[in-house]
Amino acid sequence: MDENNPRIKKHCAKGGLATILENGYISIMKGTWKIRVMPAKDIPLTYEGKAVHNINNCLPAVMAAYLYRDITIEDIRAALSSFQPSSTQTPGRLNFFHFKKITFLADFAHNPHGLRLLCDFISKLDYKIKIGVISGTGDRRDEDIRELGEISAQHFDEIIIRCDKNLRGRTADEIIGLLKEGIAKVNPTVPTMTIANENEALEYIYNHQKEGALYTIMCDVVAGALDKIKELKEREAAAMV
Repeated sequence: MDENNPRIKKHCAKGGLATILENGYISIMKGTWKIRVMPAKDIPLTYEGKAVHNINNCLPAVMAAYLYRDITIEDIRAALSSFQPSSTQTPGRLNFFHFKKITFLADFAHNPHGLRLLCDFISKLDYKIKIGVISGTGDRRDEDIRELGEISAQHFDEIIIRCDKNLRGRTADEIIGLLKEGIAKVNPTVPTMTIANENEALEYIYNHQKEGALYTIMCDVVAGALDKIKELKEREAAAMV
């Protein structure tokens, strides 16, 4: 992500190859020359460059493809341009579902690092209100679960806490308590409610929609969550007939 990184410069000075982000372009560098593949913002997976972590992900993919002798720069450019993020292509990774009044964003962010990246992306989106449906994973450290609450309190206007089906050695009350501790540490006034079951939480959201809101769901069982959201989408479509 930094073409002036000393290790990258040293590596390329010895004749090594690197993929870098430079002047908004994903480029391949060797020595002092560069091949510009395409602007990062034009890659659908990056959502106009807002999903920085997916720019990160594209860099090694471009290098791996470039090193394969039968794949051309044009092939790489075509692949990056045509790979569309969706619940089919990238299930559980930045899956948007647009309803008449609200939007769901489903993502499998289950650790502090992943949630920070997700929230960095969300912070660049233009929605009237941003509501997080969060959970903690039982086999993580106390401080990791608290940190999920802290990050959520920094970025969401409202929070719904739910629990995973597999609590991984903890009780639901333990996980919920740690998340609430993290929330209270950062923003004790953020409206917070608990609906332990994921499907029940999604039903609640559908039946109590806040117009113009983005509901970000940290998925548990990705396929199950996506199926439930699609079911709600179909219900809305049927109601509008």
